[in-house]
Amino acid sequence: MARQACVAEVMVDDARVRVTRFVFAPGAETGWHRHGYDYVITAVTDCHMLLEEPGGGSRSVTVSAGTAYRRAEGVEHNVVNGGNAPMCFVEVELKEAAAAAEPYPRT
Repeated sequence: MARQACVAEVMVDDARVRVTRFVFAPGAETGWHRHGYDYVITAVTDCHMLLEEPGGGSRSVTVSAGTAYRRAEGVEHNVVNGGNAPMCFVEVELKEAAAAAEPYPRT
């Protein structure tokens, strides 16, 4: 039985970063993908993730609302909402390192 796809909304996409909000109904999935960039995930809601991994393995992970984690490029998986409630997180992909980043945006 096919799973419902999560909803992915790109919020920022420029030369340095791509920021995407992912919203999952219970049981929804990202589909298999490989991360081409280092990335940071920040949970908007409690996220009860089922992570399906290459080779047929899977593991359950809970990421609490308001917390974040970082992963290096190359991660390959399918993320599934393994909980009974909708879940949402924001992913920031780091496309290039900052050469001389300004600490605050210009006004």
